[in-house]
Amino acid sequence: MKIRLALRLVRVMVHLVAGLATCALVFPLASGGMRERLTRRWSGKLLGICRVTVEQAEGAPVLEHALIVANHVSWLDIFVINALHPCRFVAKAEIRAWPVLGWLAAGAGTVFIARGNRRELRHIFKGLVAVLEQGQRVAFFPEGTTSIQGEVLPFHANLFEAAIDAKVAVQPCALSYLDAGGRYHPSVDYVGDTNFVDSMFAILEGPPVRARLLALPPIIATGAHRRELAEQAHTAVAQALRSDS
Repeated sequence: MKIRLALRLVRVMVHLVAGLATCALVFPLASGGMRERLTRRWSGKLLGICRVTVEQAEGAPVLEHALIVANHVSWLDIFVINALHPCRFVAKAEIRAWPVLGWLAAGAGTVFIARGNRRELRHIFKGLVAVLEQGQRVAFFPEGTTSIQGEVLPFHANLFEAAIDAKVAVQPCALSYLDAGGRYHPSVDYVGDTNFVDSMFAILEGPPVRARLLALPPIIATGAHRRELAEQAHTAVAQALRSDS
């Protein structure tokens, strides 16, 4: 068992080094389409090494141009979404400090926000609107932190205004991680005192994981208030997770 764990860990490290090289050498010269293909392929392979199978649940089609919002369960979330539908992400600044993965997330175009920094938030907000107006897909986790599977914390409304200003829809998505019996997988929880290294080892040592992404009907942002969008998105995700449990 220890040998298998060591081999998985080595494979993860080799794959991370390959990702670092891609971000440093290829991404600066790559077109948007190529970056998406590389991101999708790299994310899928990382999850495969971790024995995480990604599944797109039957639901609404994922829009090519939208503000994507989802519940936040684990550090896996960004890679699950990117393996299916590559996005420009907005994430909390703590992710930037994750060993290697934080640098990779930054290299893939993730924007990091420090809690409580309103000046930085306003600057980032303007950048998000510009990216959305260019026709790109942007994603973030409006809970602001991870939560226990099946639960959804209140959604912070600030960044929903970017969809209003850019005149794009908000598309909620529900993320869940299941075991072989279809129950929430215990190794994936990333709450409390669990740190990134503990979580990584729990996933590598534990049984295989089935990651499930359910895209929900988009919410029209035109004429709406950011709090209304946040509440509607929260309700949609919470209801989907209740139906899925």
